[in-house]
Amino acid sequence: MSHIVVIGAGQAGAALVAKLRSSGFAGDITLIGEESAPPYQRPPLSKGYLLGEMTRERLFLRPESYYAENGIALRLGQTVTAIDTRQRTVILGDDVIAYDQLALTTGSTPRRLPAAIGGDLPGVHVVRTLADVDAMAPGVTAGRRVLIVGGGYIGLEAAAVCAKNGMQVTLVEMAERILQRVACPQTSAYFRDLHAAHGVDIREGVGLTRLTGEARVSGAVLSDGSELALDMVIVGVGIVPATGLAEAAGLDLDNGIETDAHGRTSDPHIWAAGDAASFPHKSGRIRLESVQNAIDQAECVAANMMGAGEDYRPEPWFWSDQYDTKLQIAGLNTGYNEIVTRKTGDTLSFWYFAGESFLAVDAINDPRGYMVGKRLLSMGKSPVKAAVADPATDLKALLKA
Repeated sequence: MSHIVVIGAGQAGAALVAKLRSSGFAGDITLIGEESAPPYQRPPLSKGYLLGEMTRERLFLRPESYYAENGIALRLGQTVTAIDTRQRTVILGDDVIAYDQLALTTGSTPRRLPAAIGGDLPGVHVVRTLADVDAMAPGVTAGRRVLIVGGGYIGLEAAAVCAKNGMQVTLVEMAERILQRVACPQTSAYFRDLHAAHGVDIREGVGLTRLTGEARVSGAVLSDGSELALDMVIVGVGIVPATGLAEAAGLDLDNGIETDAHGRTSDPHIWAAGDAASFPHKSGRIRLESVQNAIDQAECVAANMMGAGEDYRPEPWFWSDQYDTKLQIAGLNTGYNEIVTRKTGDTLSFWYFAGESFLAVDAINDPRGYMVGKRLLSMGKSPVKAAVADPATDLKALLKA
């Protein structure tokens, strides 16, 4: 009987094994994860869970009993140390598991500050796992001083939670503006103003020179020469694909584990999906870091492991919750050269165009704008810019234009 082994028990791994079973795969399935918890949602970690509004069990994607009930061997708290592609086995310490097909859903790891500038001091945290947030939570209390390093979505979401908890928050971003890598200046300006209204001190074009402290972090020296007294630091400076196992196994890499359009790696018996996988897209390759991609790509790979032969064609969407503001993003804005702004009442959206071609939308408290933009992208249609900007336009009419 065929045995499929999946390494990485995050969103992609959980989606992949569930899709295999729901599609009628009758062979053995083993899902291996380094953490002791069953697969869980990551986005609420830095929001509802950190705020104490969501219990640990509510994070779980499925009850732990689901896996046993569906014949999925769940190996938690175990680390794969090597893959033997010739023997088709994975090694977990003294244990060896044979596979017929293997899927790598190893995800990504957060970038950390170098130890040479104090990055390993107690009180310096990243936001990626349950253990990370459990370690951080006791320090997120009113009156304490926190430095957020990095003005991307992770950093801004952490700043919002800390500010809501009454902390004194300073956020530094080395680039000229927050969200510079992922959003237009208009979106950056909106969130800069939102955080300022909640008392967050955002310093753009300012980096971290070093952290200070002995038993734990107690301060920071910034690149502009200013110094801060601190109680804790949260680092949100991006993530990197977890490719160590793939590289050691001799698989091809290209900004992640390189796959073809079906999700197959350079080894015909090994597949990859989620944050760690890079795949063909238009004239190049991309790697997407999102819940949507983790689920959709993993389900496509599961189907292809069963012989479907389907190309993965992503329809990217993302979101971010900060204070009472919801940002919903559809599409990829790479290559844009014009922003069309639409404001109606309390809703606001920024529409990205390259010439006349519609690429993406940032919708702020604007679910209708998001849904119409997402639908237009899936239809391959580009709306007339003047119609988008006109608040009198019924957005749904754009779908029929």
